Amino acid sequence: MSAPGLLLITPPYHCGVVEVAGRWLPLNLLYIASAARKAGVEPALYDAMSLFTGWEEIRAEIRRRKPRFVASTAITATIDSCLELGRIAKQEAPGCVYILGGVHPTFQWRDLLVPGSPVDFVVRGEGERTVEELLRVLTGEGDVASVAGLSYRGGDGLPVATPPRQNLGDLEEYAAAFDLADWPVYKYFVIPKSRLGAVATSRGCVYGCTFCSQQVFWNRSWRGREPARVVEEMKELNERHGVNVILFTDEYPTRSQERWEELLDRIIALDRGLYLLMETRAQDIVRDREFLHKYRQAGIVHVYVGLEATEQETLDRIDKRSSVEEGRESLRLIREHGMLSETSFVLGFPEETAESVQRTLEQAKYFDPDMAHFLAITPWPYADLYEEVRDSIAVTDFSRYNLIEPILEPRAMTLREIDEAIIRCYRDFYMGKMADFARYPDAFRRHYMLSSMKLIMKSSFIRDKVMRLGMPAAMQKILAAADGGA
Repeated sequence: MSAPGLLLITPPYHCGVVEVAGRWLPLNLLYIASAARKAGVEPALYDAMSLFTGWEEIRAEIRRRKPRFVASTAITATIDSCLELGRIAKQEAPGCVYILGGVHPTFQWRDLLVPGSPVDFVVRGEGERTVEELLRVLTGEGDVASVAGLSYRGGDGLPVATPPRQNLGDLEEYAAAFDLADWPVYKYFVIPKSRLGAVATSRGCVYGCTFCSQQVFWNRSWRGREPARVVEEMKELNERHGVNVILFTDEYPTRSQERWEELLDRIIALDRGLYLLMETRAQDIVRDREFLHKYRQAGIVHVYVGLEATEQETLDRIDKRSSVEEGRESLRLIREHGMLSETSFVLGFPEETAESVQRTLEQAKYFDPDMAHFLAITPWPYADLYEEVRDSIAVTDFSRYNLIEPILEPRAMTLREIDEAIIRCYRDFYMGKMADFARYPDAFRRHYMLSSMKLIMKSSFIRDKVMRLGMPAAMQKILAAADGGA
């Protein structure tokens, strides 16, 4: 007989952008499910975020299953939703244990274990082995104090932390529980008849960008999986679950050039006609110029590189360790090899002005990516940047810490002015691009970009704010024409 179950739930948080392009598999929770199985606890997944269900549906699911354990994972923007999830779990499954992990809890665990909080345990850092050991203790014998990477309330009710958990030496120790996914839910709307999967080819990043949450979470470490195992997983997703679009979820899959090229060669040999989406650093694209054709041969159609800035002074300030020239050249090379290029530019630093925003927009047009995001700099409370900009923080509601809504108020602009300036960047950048999209000679690229543009403009975030500023008639006309001609 299996032990009492673990219900893994994603919070019903939506910022109006990420979910516009697709329904994304919560791969992290599927790895935690694997850990639960090793502990003899049968897991289930309820992906409220992708299902677009609300609190009443979540209540009903918890009430129906009456799990002994409920778990979720949080970033800063979702932490309030995750706390509400815990409160509901305690109401609908009295006596259940609520476990919370993720980037925000890893560093802000003391805030989550105050009196009255629904959180029983915080898993700090990489979670699989910690969850496995915790569940073994809670369903058998032992002391939670022996479980590394854990925070909880001690006997006096005060938060305590066990020693940090060492990262896994072998990333194959836990295999994502893909069988738990409700696969018809996961789609990439840009590509018709798609089923969207996710694969992590590596974990971590060795760079120290001051605004980034991942470098602090992984402590600037990187581990890569064996290419043969990655391709085996891709084959399983395709054959067993009908997946034809795969997102590489890792921040830095190209860290080892030798490993990366071997992975591309193996994917090419697999020959499944998969569409692949990925992100990497600009300098690695430039580094790989001699075999960039293999990217496209392997099925990579969309590459995101986070350039973040168009001025070297800003790149140096955030410790990006890249050059403006590398950024622009990477976008050119991506397009030259038949892939779609996407990047982001960060705005809203304390010294931002209307003139500096305009310079960024003009440079973004000059860099000419297929897609660009103009992001509001967000000071995660645990990131290196936080103390530097603390005096400029104007918003303390964590649900707005989503890279979309401005959090810092520049010295020379109001919060509303920087918000409108960012939206104006979106509007003006894509106004200049849309006629180009319609003229792309390659049918796949043309359809991909026009579909992406329509999805972007359907985003509640973009639509509401652009309409407030006024959408040019020409933009409306191109979008209307695209409905019939993409």
